[in-house]
Amino acid sequence: MNRTAHPLDIDALRAALIGPWAQVDVVERTGSTNADLVAAAAQGAPDRTVLVAEFQESGRGRLTRSWSSAPGTALMVSVLLRPVGVSPSRFGWLPLLAGLSLLDTVRELTAVPAGLKWPNDLLIGAQQRKAAGILAEVADSVRPAVVIGMGINVHASPPEQAGASSLTAEGADIDRATLLVTLLNRLLEREAAWREGSGDPDLTRLRADYRAGCVSLGSEVRVELPGGASFTGIAEDVDRDGRLLLLDAAGHRRAVAAGDVVHLRPAD
Repeated sequence: MNRTAHPLDIDALRAALIGPWAQVDVVERTGSTNADLVAAAAQGAPDRTVLVAEFQESGRGRLTRSWSSAPGTALMVSVLLRPVGVSPSRFGWLPLLAGLSLLDTVRELTAVPAGLKWPNDLLIGAQQRKAAGILAEVADSVRPAVVIGMGINVHASPPEQAGASSLTAEGADIDRATLLVTLLNRLLEREAAWREGSGDPDLTRLRADYRAGCVSLGSEVRVELPGGASFTGIAEDVDRDGRLLLLDAAGHRRAVAAGDVVHLRPAD
């Protein structure tokens, strides 16, 4: 069966998700699900709103990169979260939490080797090729909210993603609906526990589980910063704020809050 030919069934998705999730919508085409939910948040959209697109014309990744795919080949989903009781200073854990939830999902549904490149890129297969990216944006300064967008290569990887892969290319037999429902369930579990702990990653197993799933830790990496500078060193750990702790050749440690990681050699 060619699963790429079948659009997502909104009625089935709502039956599986509404309750824990307040609102679930699927659109055939949009510019960006993240941009749509950021605008909806400003208009008062509720906590735990979900928007899925069959096709994005202007999907965005981190560091202003584009993220697009042919209709039916990828899962493009954004969620709106309003973490009541959590200080905005802790919101930096949300994109890492989302990445960990995606890793949970892939490991639950497939036998494909998978891990995370800090902060939240999903790497799969023996060659650790990128198959998903996550972008989090503060959405509503009046009533604090964050939109988390996830783009997952399910049946194919876009041509502009050099060296990327997809779940089916690595041998997974999976459909997008099952992936979406499982992902949102795992995300809800992780986010609810984090929220209940006031955003402290050490009150649950969040930081410990992230460390276990992050293949960057222990590796020699180059971190390319948004302004163009870069640093090279050993990725030692993530701190309580989700920052990458980098040890350079001179023995200096640096906490990196945002950047693009390039793996120079694997962990010993």
